[in-house]
Amino acid sequence: MISASLHTYLALSGLLFVIGFFGVLLRRNTLVVFMGLELMLVASTLALVAFSRYNGTPDGNIFVFFILTVAAAEVAVGLAIIVALFRQRHTVQVDQLNSLKH
Repeated sequence: MISASLHTYLALSGLLFVIGFFGVLLRRNTLVVFMGLELMLVASTLALVAFSRYNGTPDGNIFVFFILTVAAAEVAVGLAIIVALFRQRHTVQVDQLNSLKH
């Protein structure tokens, strides 16, 4: 069995975070922006699990459990907001959702 090192997990976590970051910055669809935010959250939890395994303590794993619990609630609320915006404005493009500017 081949075991990956801490550097491998952290590199993967960093790559996922960068992909999510650029997804948030470059995309204008609110669903894609939301997925980018979720990808960044998953990248940070992967880093926590990697550090927890490296240190040999369950602290990071327990923390990730609570993060994923809060993330499930965040997804439900976030998608409800996106659906409500779509029903009201008939678009999910960030550029066209500028009602708070005026």
